Amino acid sequence: MYIFPAIDLYDSKAVRLFKGDYEKMTVYSDRPLEIVRDFEKNGISHMHMVDLEGAKSGDNKNFKMVEKIRENSDIFIQLGGGIRTMDQAERYLDLGINRIILGTAAIEDEKLLEKLLEKYEERIAVGVDVMEGMVKTHGWRKSSGVRLKDFCERLRALHVRTIIATDISKDGAMRGTNIALYERLKELTEADLIASGGIHNIEELKKIYDLDLYGAIIGKAYYTGDIKLSEAVQYEK
Repeated sequence: MYIFPAIDLYDSKAVRLFKGDYEKMTVYSDRPLEIVRDFEKNGISHMHMVDLEGAKSGDNKNFKMVEKIRENSDIFIQLGGGIRTMDQAERYLDLGINRIILGTAAIEDEKLLEKLLEKYEERIAVGVDVMEGMVKTHGWRKSSGVRLKDFCERLRALHVRTIIATDISKDGAMRGTNIALYERLKELTEADLIASGGIHNIEELKKIYDLDLYGAIIGKAYYTGDIKLSEAVQYEK
């Protein structure tokens, strides 16, 4: 299992939202690159990054910060947030981002997803963001009207290699992750699964590890100190 500490970018700062609410934002650093260096110092090889402004509007306003991080670090970066066109996708992939994540576009533009999968294969992942069994889009602000099971069937047919699954109700709440969701997803898909949302202590991380998932994203718990990366890396395998 890979450990993916997360940086969510807004106005080129590292921030966290509470349950995806842009009105409940905490700024943790105006120097995200220093956070990446802390990841590396603690033995982290992979990270998760989201352009929150992109997720909300489709504009990649944090591209310069993403570029700065990519140019100054060798860490594996998976990036999502507002990637809704071929030009946007290839701009990030050409920059050297290791894997990009389609969320809204994977629901609303299946042809784009097909083209990217055909050309880039394992460098394309899909974000499955769930609230009460329904997949949400546009920075978690809109319901797609698509049920989790139906969406997973679509992704299976397209041979999507990696899925990042988030229970929105758990994200940033520090009240535990949705183990039942990941157990369900293991039944619905053969893709590599990355768990996201609510992993707030080492015990929660161990539960994910015991599910034999591909990866786990650590968000707010890193910033609050509830999970120390030097301890979390013991669950990499």
